[in-house]
Amino acid sequence: MSVPLDRLYNFLHDVCNRDDIIIYRFYPHGSRKIEDLSSLNKFKDDDVIKNPKTIFIFCNDQEPLNFDLYQNFDVSIAVKKMNLDFDQELLEKSKIICQKIMSDMNLKWAVGLNLWKHNVLLFHSEQRSTNLLKYEQLQFVGVYWWSHALIARDWFRYAEHDVVLTKKNLTKDFLIYNRAWTGTREYRIKFTDMLVNSNLLKNCLTWFNEYDSQQHYLQHNYQNSNFAVVNTDLAKYFIPSTVDGNASADYNGEDYQKTAIEVVLETLFDDERLHLTEKTLRPIACGHPFILAATHGSLEYLKKYGFETFSPYIDESYDLIKDPVKRLEAIIKEMKKIANLNKDKKLSMYSEIFAIADRNKKLFFSNAWQQNIINEFKTNFETSIKEKFS
Repeated sequence: MSVPLDRLYNFLHDVCNRDDIIIYRFYPHGSRKIEDLSSLNKFKDDDVIKNPKTIFIFCNDQEPLNFDLYQNFDVSIAVKKMNLDFDQELLEKSKIICQKIMSDMNLKWAVGLNLWKHNVLLFHSEQRSTNLLKYEQLQFVGVYWWSHALIARDWFRYAEHDVVLTKKNLTKDFLIYNRAWTGTREYRIKFTDMLVNSNLLKNCLTWFNEYDSQQHYLQHNYQNSNFAVVNTDLAKYFIPSTVDGNASADYNGEDYQKTAIEVVLETLFDDERLHLTEKTLRPIACGHPFILAATHGSLEYLKKYGFETFSPYIDESYDLIKDPVKRLEAIIKEMKKIANLNKDKKLSMYSEIFAIADRNKKLFFSNAWQQNIINEFKTNFETSIKEKFS
Protein backbone atom coordinates (compact mmCIF):
# COMPACT_ATOMS: atom_id res chain seq x y z
CA MET A 1 0.00 0.00 0.00
CA SER A 2 1.07 3.60 -0.50
CA VAL A 3 1.96 5.52 2.65
CA PRO A 4 1.95 9.27 1.84
CA LEU A 5 4.05 10.39 4.79
CA ASP A 6 5.10 13.62 3.10
CA ARG A 7 1.58 14.83 3.79
CA LEU A 8 2.28 14.33 7.48
CA TYR A 9 5.49 16.35 7.34
CA ASN A 10 3.85 19.14 5.36
CA PHE A 11 1.17 19.16 8.05
CA LEU A 12 3.83 19.46 10.76
CA HIS A 13 5.39 22.34 8.87
CA ASP A 14 2.03 24.12 8.92
CA VAL A 15 1.53 23.40 12.63
CA CYS A 16 4.95 24.90 13.37
CA ASN A 17 3.78 28.06 11.58
CA ARG A 18 7.28 29.35 10.85
CA ASP A 19 9.06 30.31 7.63
CA ASP A 20 12.55 29.71 8.99
CA ILE A 21 12.44 25.90 9.29
CA ILE A 22 13.61 23.26 6.83
CA ILE A 23 12.39 19.71 7.37
CA TYR A 24 14.48 16.68 6.45
CA ARG A 25 12.94 13.20 6.28
CA PHE A 26 14.00 9.86 4.86
CA TYR A 27 12.83 9.38 1.29
CA PRO A 28 11.86 6.89 0.02
CA HIS A 29 9.92 6.39 3.24
CA GLY A 30 11.17 3.47 5.27
CA SER A 31 14.80 3.99 4.26
CA ARG A 32 17.40 4.59 6.95
CA LYS A 33 20.29 5.34 4.59
CA ILE A 34 22.04 8.65 5.23
CA GLU A 35 22.00 9.40 1.49
CA ASP A 36 18.18 9.15 1.54
CA LEU A 37 17.77 11.87 4.17
CA SER A 38 16.59 14.78 2.06
CA SER A 39 14.72 18.04 2.44
CA LEU A 40 10.94 18.08 2.19
CA ASN A 41 11.01 21.24 0.06
CA LYS A 42 13.77 22.67 -2.09
CA PHE A 43 15.82 25.62 -0.85
CA LYS A 44 18.90 27.57 -1.88
CA ASP A 45 22.04 27.33 0.23
CA ASP A 46 22.72 31.03 -0.25
CA ASP A 47 19.34 31.96 1.23
CA VAL A 48 20.06 29.88 4.32
CA ILE A 49 23.55 31.29 4.73
CA LYS A 50 22.05 34.78 4.71
CA ASN A 51 19.68 33.75 7.50
CA PRO A 52 21.75 32.15 10.29
CA LYS A 53 18.59 31.64 12.35
CA THR A 54 17.29 28.99 9.96
CA ILE A 55 16.39 25.82 11.86
CA PHE A 56 17.00 22.41 10.33
CA ILE A 57 14.62 19.68 11.50
CA PHE A 58 15.52 16.02 11.19
CA CYS A 59 12.56 13.64 11.38
CA ASN A 60 13.50 10.32 12.97
CA ASP A 61 10.03 9.73 14.37
CA GLN A 62 8.98 6.56 12.54
CA GLU A 63 11.72 4.27 13.86
CA PRO A 64 13.71 4.19 17.10
CA LEU A 65 16.70 6.53 17.16
CA ASN A 66 19.94 4.87 16.10
CA PHE A 67 22.78 7.30 16.82
CA ASP A 68 25.63 4.85 16.18
CA LEU A 69 24.35 3.95 12.72
CA TYR A 70 25.25 7.43 11.46
CA GLN A 71 28.60 7.72 13.20
CA ASN A 72 30.42 5.16 11.08
CA PHE A 73 28.86 5.17 7.64
CA ASP A 74 30.72 5.32 4.33
CA VAL A 75 31.85 8.95 4.05
CA SER A 76 32.21 8.71 0.28
CA ILE A 77 28.44 8.13 -0.08
CA ALA A 78 27.59 11.34 1.73
CA VAL A 79 30.30 13.27 -0.12
CA LYS A 80 28.95 12.06 -3.45
CA LYS A 81 25.43 13.07 -2.51
CA MET A 82 26.55 16.58 -1.61
CA ASN A 83 28.40 16.91 -4.94
CA LEU A 84 31.65 17.85 -3.23
CA ASP A 85 34.70 18.03 -5.46
CA PHE A 86 36.60 15.23 -3.74
CA ASP A 87 38.34 12.70 -5.97
CA GLN A 88 38.99 9.25 -4.55
CA GLU A 89 42.66 9.94 -3.87
CA LEU A 90 41.91 13.07 -1.88
CA LEU A 91 39.15 11.30 -0.01
CA GLU A 92 41.50 8.51 1.02
CA LYS A 93 44.10 11.02 2.20
CA SER A 94 41.49 12.89 4.20
CA LYS A 95 40.01 9.94 6.08
CA ILE A 96 41.15 11.14 9.49
CA ILE A 97 39.72 14.60 8.91
CA CYS A 98 36.49 13.18 7.50
CA GLN A 99 36.14 10.85 10.47
CA LYS A 100 36.52 13.77 12.87
CA ILE A 101 33.95 15.83 10.97
CA MET A 102 31.61 12.85 10.85
CA SER A 103 31.79 12.39 14.61
CA ASP A 104 30.51 15.94 15.07
CA MET A 105 27.77 15.78 12.42
CA ASN A 106 25.85 12.50 12.43
CA LEU A 107 22.54 13.24 10.62
CA LYS A 108 23.76 16.73 9.79
CA TRP A 109 25.72 15.22 6.90
CA ALA A 110 22.49 15.54 4.93
CA VAL A 111 22.59 19.35 4.83
CA GLY A 112 26.18 19.71 3.61
CA LEU A 113 29.39 21.02 5.09
CA ASN A 114 28.50 24.68 4.62
CA LEU A 115 25.25 24.56 6.59
CA TRP A 116 25.70 21.94 9.28
CA LYS A 117 26.40 24.37 12.12
CA HIS A 118 22.92 25.85 11.92
CA ASN A 119 20.34 25.26 14.64
CA VAL A 120 19.00 21.70 14.55
CA LEU A 121 15.91 20.01 15.96
CA LEU A 122 15.36 16.26 16.09
CA PHE A 123 11.75 15.08 15.93
CA HIS A 124 11.50 11.70 17.65
CA SER A 125 8.94 9.41 19.29
CA GLU A 126 10.71 7.81 22.21
CA GLN A 127 11.18 8.37 25.92
CA ARG A 128 13.85 7.11 28.36
CA SER A 129 16.30 7.38 25.47
CA THR A 130 20.09 7.11 25.77
CA ASN A 131 20.27 7.70 22.01
CA LEU A 132 18.64 11.09 22.50
CA LEU A 133 21.28 11.97 25.09
CA LYS A 134 23.98 11.21 22.52
CA TYR A 135 22.32 13.52 20.01
CA GLU A 136 22.01 16.27 22.57
CA GLN A 137 25.78 16.12 23.06
CA LEU A 138 26.08 17.13 19.38
CA GLN A 139 23.70 20.06 19.99
CA PHE A 140 20.64 18.42 18.50
CA VAL A 141 17.52 19.61 20.32
CA GLY A 142 14.98 16.84 20.77
CA VAL A 143 11.28 17.41 20.16
CA TYR A 144 9.19 14.49 21.36
CA TRP A 145 5.83 13.65 19.87
CA TRP A 146 3.95 10.40 19.32
CA SER A 147 4.04 10.35 15.52
CA HIS A 148 2.36 6.97 15.18
CA ALA A 149 -0.71 8.30 16.96
CA LEU A 150 -1.50 10.50 13.97
CA ILE A 151 -0.24 7.99 11.41
CA ALA A 152 -2.39 5.19 12.83
CA ARG A 153 -5.48 7.41 12.74
CA ASP A 154 -4.93 7.68 9.00
CA TRP A 155 -3.96 4.08 8.33
CA PHE A 156 -6.78 2.51 10.35
CA ARG A 157 -9.49 5.08 9.65
CA TYR A 158 -11.90 2.55 8.15
CA ALA A 159 -11.91 0.51 11.36
CA GLU A 160 -14.08 3.17 12.98
CA HIS A 161 -17.07 2.07 10.89
CA ASP A 162 -16.12 -1.46 9.80
CA VAL A 163 -19.07 -3.74 10.67
CA VAL A 164 -16.88 -6.81 10.15
CA LEU A 165 -15.09 -5.97 13.40
CA THR A 166 -18.36 -6.09 15.35
CA LYS A 167 -19.43 -9.55 14.17
CA LYS A 168 -17.44 -11.82 16.43
CA ASN A 169 -17.00 -15.50 15.61
CA LEU A 170 -14.37 -16.49 18.14
CA THR A 171 -12.35 -19.59 17.29
CA LYS A 172 -9.04 -18.68 18.96
CA ASP A 173 -8.09 -16.89 22.15
CA PHE A 174 -5.06 -15.05 20.78
CA LEU A 175 -4.06 -13.22 17.61
CA ILE A 176 -0.30 -12.83 17.17
CA TYR A 177 1.29 -11.16 14.14
CA ASN A 178 4.85 -12.44 13.94
CA ARG A 179 6.68 -11.64 10.70
CA ALA A 180 10.23 -10.28 11.15
CA TRP A 181 12.61 -11.29 13.93
CA THR A 182 15.98 -9.70 13.07
CA GLY A 183 17.45 -6.63 14.78
CA THR A 184 15.52 -5.38 17.81
CA ARG A 185 12.84 -8.00 17.14
CA GLU A 186 15.03 -11.02 17.98
CA TYR A 187 13.00 -11.63 21.16
CA ARG A 188 10.24 -12.94 18.89
CA ILE A 189 12.23 -16.13 18.26
CA LYS A 190 12.27 -16.84 21.99
CA PHE A 191 8.57 -16.00 22.27
CA THR A 192 7.77 -18.35 19.37
CA ASP A 193 9.71 -21.15 21.08
CA MET A 194 7.81 -20.49 24.32
CA LEU A 195 4.48 -20.74 22.49
CA VAL A 196 5.42 -24.20 21.23
CA ASN A 197 6.77 -25.42 24.55
CA SER A 198 3.72 -24.13 26.44
CA ASN A 199 1.29 -25.99 24.19
CA LEU A 200 -0.50 -22.73 23.38
CA LEU A 201 -0.55 -22.96 19.60
CA LYS A 202 -4.03 -24.50 19.52
CA ASN A 203 -5.28 -21.30 21.14
CA CYS A 204 -3.51 -18.94 18.73
CA LEU A 205 -3.91 -17.55 15.26
CA THR A 206 -0.29 -16.84 14.45
CA TRP A 207 2.57 -17.24 11.98
CA PHE A 208 6.34 -17.66 11.97
CA ASN A 209 9.02 -17.49 9.26
CA GLU A 210 12.13 -19.58 9.70
CA TYR A 211 13.95 -17.12 7.43
CA ASP A 212 14.17 -13.35 7.83
CA SER A 213 16.43 -11.12 5.71
CA GLN A 214 17.70 -14.31 4.02
CA GLN A 215 18.89 -15.71 7.35
CA HIS A 216 17.69 -18.84 9.12
CA TYR A 217 16.74 -18.37 12.75
CA LEU A 218 19.25 -21.03 13.87
CA GLN A 219 22.07 -18.97 12.30
CA HIS A 220 20.94 -15.74 13.96
CA ASN A 221 23.67 -13.97 15.94
CA TYR A 222 21.87 -12.86 19.11
CA GLN A 223 22.57 -9.53 20.72
CA ASN A 224 21.01 -10.99 23.85
CA SER A 225 22.10 -14.61 24.19
CA ASN A 226 19.25 -15.27 26.62
CA PHE A 227 16.88 -15.24 23.64
CA ALA A 228 18.69 -18.12 21.92
CA VAL A 229 16.68 -21.28 21.24
CA VAL A 230 17.72 -24.84 20.47
CA ASN A 231 14.47 -25.94 18.83
CA THR A 232 15.53 -26.89 15.29
CA ASP A 233 12.03 -27.41 13.88
CA LEU A 234 9.99 -24.37 14.90
CA ALA A 235 8.85 -23.86 11.32
CA LYS A 236 6.90 -27.12 11.22
CA TYR A 237 4.44 -25.77 13.79
CA PHE A 238 3.52 -22.63 11.84
CA ILE A 239 2.13 -21.33 8.59
CA PRO A 240 4.68 -18.89 7.15
CA SER A 241 3.75 -15.23 7.05
CA THR A 242 3.45 -14.00 3.46
CA VAL A 243 2.79 -10.31 4.17
CA ASP A 244 5.34 -7.59 3.49
CA GLY A 245 6.68 -4.77 5.65
CA ASN A 246 3.62 -2.60 5.02
CA ALA A 247 1.25 -5.10 6.66
CA SER A 248 1.24 -3.31 10.00
CA ALA A 249 -0.18 -0.26 8.20
CA ASP A 250 -3.42 -2.19 7.61
CA TYR A 251 -5.69 -4.61 9.47
CA ASN A 252 -7.47 -7.84 8.62
CA GLY A 253 -11.05 -7.76 9.90
CA GLU A 254 -11.44 -11.54 9.72
CA ASP A 255 -8.44 -12.06 12.00
CA TYR A 256 -10.09 -9.84 14.60
CA GLN A 257 -13.43 -11.59 14.14
CA LYS A 258 -11.91 -14.94 15.03
CA THR A 259 -9.83 -13.94 18.06
CA ALA A 260 -10.39 -12.41 21.47
CA ILE A 261 -7.03 -10.89 22.45
CA GLU A 262 -4.14 -9.65 20.33
CA VAL A 263 -0.67 -10.23 21.71
CA VAL A 264 1.17 -7.25 20.23
CA LEU A 265 4.83 -7.91 19.44
CA GLU A 266 6.30 -4.40 19.35
CA THR A 267 9.46 -3.22 17.59
CA LEU A 268 11.31 -2.64 20.88
CA PHE A 269 11.24 -5.16 23.71
CA ASP A 270 14.75 -5.74 25.08
CA ASP A 271 15.39 -2.04 25.58
CA GLU A 272 14.93 0.76 28.08
CA ARG A 273 13.15 3.07 25.66
CA LEU A 274 9.43 3.69 25.43
CA HIS A 275 8.57 3.62 21.73
CA LEU A 276 5.13 2.38 20.68
CA THR A 277 4.16 2.14 17.03
CA GLU A 278 1.05 1.50 14.96
CA LYS A 279 1.27 -2.15 16.07
CA THR A 280 -0.08 -1.15 19.49
CA LEU A 281 -2.67 1.24 18.09
CA ARG A 282 -4.07 -1.28 15.59
CA PRO A 283 -6.02 -3.36 18.15
CA ILE A 284 -7.15 -0.13 19.82
CA ALA A 285 -8.51 1.12 16.48
CA CYS A 286 -10.20 -2.23 15.91
CA GLY A 287 -11.81 -2.30 19.36
CA HIS A 288 -9.77 -5.33 20.39
CA PRO A 289 -8.30 -6.26 23.78
CA PHE A 290 -4.55 -6.80 23.85
CA ILE A 291 -1.52 -7.98 25.77
CA LEU A 292 1.48 -5.78 25.02
CA ALA A 293 4.91 -7.31 24.48
CA ALA A 294 6.98 -4.13 24.57
CA THR A 295 9.52 -2.46 26.85
CA HIS A 296 8.71 -2.31 30.54
CA GLY A 297 6.32 0.47 31.51
CA SER A 298 4.60 0.62 28.12
CA LEU A 299 1.12 0.09 29.56
CA GLU A 300 1.65 3.04 31.88
CA TYR A 301 2.78 5.06 28.86
CA LEU A 302 -0.53 4.23 27.14
CA LYS A 303 -2.50 5.23 30.21
CA LYS A 304 -0.92 8.68 30.13
CA TYR A 305 -2.66 9.14 26.79
CA GLY A 306 -6.02 8.26 28.31
CA PHE A 307 -6.31 4.60 27.34
CA GLU A 308 -7.55 1.94 29.71
CA THR A 309 -5.78 -1.40 29.99
CA PHE A 310 -7.31 -4.71 31.04
CA SER A 311 -6.45 -5.28 34.67
CA PRO A 312 -7.80 -6.96 36.79
CA TYR A 313 -9.25 -9.25 34.11
CA ILE A 314 -5.76 -9.71 32.64
CA ASP A 315 -2.81 -9.78 35.02
CA GLU A 316 -0.68 -6.92 33.68
CA SER A 317 2.13 -7.15 36.20
CA TYR A 318 4.31 -8.33 33.30
CA ASP A 319 4.59 -4.68 32.28
CA LEU A 320 6.61 -3.89 35.40
CA ILE A 321 9.24 -6.59 34.84
CA LYS A 322 12.53 -5.16 33.57
CA ASP A 323 14.21 -8.45 32.72
CA PRO A 324 13.07 -9.22 29.12
CA VAL A 325 13.05 -13.01 29.39
CA LYS A 326 11.12 -12.93 32.65
CA ARG A 327 8.69 -10.49 31.05
CA LEU A 328 8.13 -12.96 28.22
CA GLU A 329 7.64 -15.76 30.74
CA ALA A 330 5.04 -13.69 32.59
CA ILE A 331 3.16 -13.02 29.34
CA ILE A 332 3.15 -16.72 28.46
CA LYS A 333 1.98 -17.57 31.98
CA GLU A 334 -0.97 -15.19 31.68
CA MET A 335 -1.84 -16.55 28.23
CA LYS A 336 -1.92 -20.09 29.65
CA LYS A 337 -4.16 -18.98 32.50
CA ILE A 338 -6.63 -17.41 30.06
CA ALA A 339 -6.51 -20.38 27.71
CA ASN A 340 -7.30 -22.78 30.57
CA LEU A 341 -10.37 -20.92 31.85
CA ASN A 342 -13.63 -22.82 31.54
CA LYS A 343 -16.05 -21.60 28.90
CA ASP A 344 -18.31 -19.57 31.20
CA LYS A 345 -15.46 -17.77 32.97
CA LYS A 346 -13.73 -17.08 29.68
CA LEU A 347 -16.83 -15.57 28.07
CA SER A 348 -17.48 -13.48 31.18
CA MET A 349 -13.92 -12.13 31.08
CA TYR A 350 -14.21 -11.44 27.36
CA SER A 351 -17.36 -9.42 27.95
CA GLU A 352 -15.51 -7.18 30.42
CA ILE A 353 -12.38 -6.63 28.33
CA PHE A 354 -14.30 -5.99 25.11
CA ALA A 355 -16.20 -3.25 26.92
CA ILE A 356 -12.86 -1.64 27.80
CA ALA A 357 -11.65 -2.06 24.22
CA ASP A 358 -14.78 -0.36 22.92
CA ARG A 359 -14.12 2.67 25.13
CA ASN A 360 -10.52 2.80 23.93
CA LYS A 361 -11.67 2.73 20.31
CA LYS A 362 -14.07 5.61 20.86
CA LEU A 363 -11.29 7.62 22.51
CA PHE A 364 -8.84 6.88 19.72
CA PHE A 365 -11.23 8.11 17.02
CA SER A 366 -12.39 11.17 18.96
CA ASN A 367 -11.40 14.57 17.61
CA ALA A 368 -10.40 15.67 21.10
CA TRP A 369 -7.84 12.87 21.44
CA GLN A 370 -6.31 13.59 18.05
CA GLN A 371 -6.13 17.29 18.87
CA ASN A 372 -4.32 16.45 22.12
CA ILE A 373 -1.59 14.70 20.11
CA ILE A 374 -1.22 17.74 17.86
CA ASN A 375 -1.21 20.09 20.85
CA GLU A 376 1.48 18.04 22.57
CA PHE A 377 3.67 18.30 19.48
CA LYS A 378 3.05 22.03 19.12
CA THR A 379 3.81 22.67 22.79
CA ASN A 380 7.04 20.65 22.71
CA PHE A 381 8.14 22.35 19.48
CA GLU A 382 7.44 25.86 20.71
CA THR A 383 9.09 25.16 24.08
CA SER A 384 12.26 23.94 22.38
CA ILE A 385 12.38 26.97 20.09
CA LYS A 386 11.87 29.38 22.99
CA GLU A 387 14.40 27.75 25.30
CA LYS A 388 17.13 27.04 22.74
CA PHE A 389 16.86 29.47 19.85
CA SER A 390 15.30 32.67 21.18
